[in-house]
Amino acid sequence: MNNFISRRGFLRLLSAGGAAALSGVLSGCIVQPGRSRAPNMGDPAARGPSKDFLPDLEIDLRATAASASILPGKPTAVWTYQGSLIKGDASSLAILQDNYLGPIIRAKKGQRVRITFKNELPADQPSIVHWHGLRLPEEMDGHPRYAIQPGQSYVYEFEVIDRAGPYWFHPHPHGQTAQQVYNGLAGLFIVSDEEEAAAGLPAGEFDVPLVIQDRTFDADNQFVYSIAASGMMGGGMMNHSMPGMGNSAATPGSGNMMDGGMQTMMGMLGSQMLVNGKPNFTLPVATRAYRLRLWNGSNARIYKLGWSTGQPIVVLGADGGLLEKPVAKPYVMLAPGERVEIWADFRAVKTGTEITMESLPFEGAEDPSGMMSGNAPPQGAPLTLFRVKVERSESETRTLPATLSAIARLRQEDTVNASHPRQMALTLNGMQWLMNGRPFEMEAVLPEETVKLGSTEVWEIVNKLNPGQMMDANGMAHPIHIHGVHFQVLSREVLPQLKAGWDSVREGLVDEGWKDTVLVMPGERVKLAMKFERYGGTFVYHCHNLEHENNGMMRNYRVT
Repeated sequence: MNNFISRRGFLRLLSAGGAAALSGVLSGCIVQPGRSRAPNMGDPAARGPSKDFLPDLEIDLRATAASASILPGKPTAVWTYQGSLIKGDASSLAILQDNYLGPIIRAKKGQRVRITFKNELPADQPSIVHWHGLRLPEEMDGHPRYAIQPGQSYVYEFEVIDRAGPYWFHPHPHGQTAQQVYNGLAGLFIVSDEEEAAAGLPAGEFDVPLVIQDRTFDADNQFVYSIAASGMMGGGMMNHSMPGMGNSAATPGSGNMMDGGMQTMMGMLGSQMLVNGKPNFTLPVATRAYRLRLWNGSNARIYKLGWSTGQPIVVLGADGGLLEKPVAKPYVMLAPGERVEIWADFRAVKTGTEITMESLPFEGAEDPSGMMSGNAPPQGAPLTLFRVKVERSESETRTLPATLSAIARLRQEDTVNASHPRQMALTLNGMQWLMNGRPFEMEAVLPEETVKLGSTEVWEIVNKLNPGQMMDANGMAHPIHIHGVHFQVLSREVLPQLKAGWDSVREGLVDEGWKDTVLVMPGERVKLAMKFERYGGTFVYHCHNLEHENNGMMRNYRVT
């Protein structure tokens, strides 16, 4: 007998009277809307700029309510990052007009950066900024315990020590990250260095950032994000809707509250594809080579990138910058939080031609009978992401470089725990996503979550089966992000009974370079090698399905 129930089956159970049982399970788990789940332990509001820190680049950054014209008709209420340049080259900060996406910050390796963040969000929303992919001191990384309340400020001061790469920034308050990102809070942080410049890749207007996201809108063009059931796995239930967002209990076309609640527990999937904050996005190009940098800024949706022409995708780089050499793949997987850089050559394409970037169908990310997501396409459904239109003819002689960068390879035999990898087990217990059998605890760090500064370790992420669970007994795909470190993928293996789904994605996994986020499919074991250098302190590792993170699928680790 099948011992689990799908999302669809769970919702049918609720409609048949199971909601009362669910209410009983959740009773006594209410938290005040918008309140941080733990006190701010760092008193960041009292922390001002350091007198002995002399920045090369200084920016003021505000998280605030605004509106943006996304769909025809009424503007959409959003939350957004707004930036202003205080010191530095004018090209260091690019402001996107009439867009919910935050500014693009450009910095060079070795620069000293000061960013004064001010929380101007409504509804008493705590927030803090995480600089995703940048290796920073603990107090600069955006740990949830440093979240500040509206009206407070937090000063970040750090040196950019990382190689050139497509990094980004987003909120990281525990329990509110998913909603704040969905409502618009995200921006890009692009680092350059001399090695990248020497590679001779397309630059300037031919180096194009593309942020891929999915959102659902109501009849008034407002974001739909029900959080009626959000927080249930993390020890609380926030029974409210975000300011400026539709309420899925009442919004036309958005489904019922329990449907929205299931999405915010399992992962929010939107019905409308947006690229750089716009629907039906078309990139105008010339008959020349381009460097396209793609960010998956979605809360939960995984993409299987492929050209409509069937041509291979030529990969230049991943989360942590350029690969050693270009790699051609039939398609590329891009999970939430991941980035990929590709070479796109349109010299042989006739002017007037349109090419599309698709998300190709794939299987295995979750129980195939349960991919119910309101009116949104299910996980793994085929999608059109954006179009490329060749509008003009140009002559160019640039060719694809044979080599791109130098990467020091990490080997398992050189790690301090080669014979006993540090294991990270991903499991489901009832409605609780867990890491190593535990949910997130704001301050707790277990002995087995402590590593030595300067050591090189191997970690093994194990996406386990969950026998006897009422939902997703085989588990779900989890994009795992580790703060404070970059890593290399050493190996992957999957349980035989789940190999069919894994086979539908494996050729598109970009494991050749430095990473900070890795997709782990159900039943899969992934070994990672990483060196903990430069900074000690407490950092988090978590699932970058933001609804999973919101609901407790996150743990601390400490570097001593």
